[in-house]
Amino acid sequence: MFRIVDTRAILKAASAKLLHDTCTRRLHSTCDVAIVGAGIVGLATARELLLRHPALSFTLLEKEKELSAHQSGHNSGVIHSGIYYTPGSLKARLCVRGASLAYDYCDKKGLPYKKCGKLIVAVEQEEIPRLKALYERGLKNNVPGLSIVDAKGIRDREPYCRGVMALDSPNTGIVDWRQVALQYGKDFEEAGGKVVTQYEVSDIAIVGESPAGGTEGLKYPIAIKNKKGDEVRCRYVLTCGGLYSDRLSQISGCSREPRIVPFRGDYLVLKPEKHYLVKGNIYPVPDPRFPFLGVHFTPRMDGSIWLGPNAVLAFKREGYKIYDVNVRDMADALSFRGLQKLVLKNISYGISEMYRGIFIGAQVKLLQKYIPDLSRSDVLRGPAGVRAQALDRDGNLVDDFVFDGGAGSLGSRVLHVRNAPSPAATSSLAIAEMVADEVESRFAL
Repeated sequence: MFRIVDTRAILKAASAKLLHDTCTRRLHSTCDVAIVGAGIVGLATARELLLRHPALSFTLLEKEKELSAHQSGHNSGVIHSGIYYTPGSLKARLCVRGASLAYDYCDKKGLPYKKCGKLIVAVEQEEIPRLKALYERGLKNNVPGLSIVDAKGIRDREPYCRGVMALDSPNTGIVDWRQVALQYGKDFEEAGGKVVTQYEVSDIAIVGESPAGGTEGLKYPIAIKNKKGDEVRCRYVLTCGGLYSDRLSQISGCSREPRIVPFRGDYLVLKPEKHYLVKGNIYPVPDPRFPFLGVHFTPRMDGSIWLGPNAVLAFKREGYKIYDVNVRDMADALSFRGLQKLVLKNISYGISEMYRGIFIGAQVKLLQKYIPDLSRSDVLRGPAGVRAQALDRDGNLVDDFVFDGGAGSLGSRVLHVRNAPSPAATSSLAIAEMVADEVESRFAL
């Protein structure tokens, strides 16, 4: 028996289903505020905003499968005390307050940490004036418990460390910052926030129309699209994009400068049988001639001890291995005038950093200035982290916070955290307060 099939009806039904599925797929959700980026700053800020405004709806968008997958999960794990920063500066205030908030938060949530302290060690007489200046700076920043110790005091605290003088910071600690960040995310969700992973933002724009004849275009005028064509509609957008903060800013019509240039830091790890050599954090006296801090000894919450890192240009924004390369990221960095100027000003330093990254013995030689008993056979290659370093066109490291919103109707509804400089993890709860204040001052929440 034959049946006559109305192919036009089938095609019409299939077309209607496809249209319905497309509309459903494109409109992912709606909310009052969307936060882009689920690193520690984005998570802390999302949590702070929702706690302040529980009646509003918040959605957190993250391009990875998991939260806190990059800088927040690839750092040294130190709770900094705020010694290094210019007295009265935003970084100094945020770090000191952030450390206090971090300890209180970990106590409240039952998150483990250790106040193992830190010694900033002068190994040569010429470093002593800089060390004493750091001490005065720390006092002005209200860092608790600081003291200057002599060579005997160094040995009392770190029996295998050698130096002529050191600054002792007992309030410095260690914690698993990824664990802290994930707890921020848990707080956010428990308070009613929505988290969407695997949502890589490709466009942020004002929309004039409403999907499927609805009213979303009027109530939620911002469309945040991903590469799959999905949309999240919202009233306001906050981006905390870390390594991609400049690109997120650019797609909403803002300038890309300051530009993010990725620098990879390669660590060594101390073999377990040599862990007795290090009790707490051991840091060098910063040399103002160089752009980065230098190698140090860092105990970890898992019992391991990291040594380093160096600082070399990464050829991929999320490239944790020496052979990780992304053509766009590499071309982006190398063509930027700011990086070219930075390299020219620090050629010898850059070459030595690359050399120590390749030859472990050269790294160990530098570390032996602080712990002479350390040998090449005591260490192994360890993990790496990538730092989102903001640079201006003159090759200067942008060492303060940068906010950007742009102009026009979109600019009045978008705020980009363009740069959240180190120590962003330590300062995360204090940064969240500041960013939330900025959001409230710009948006009619």
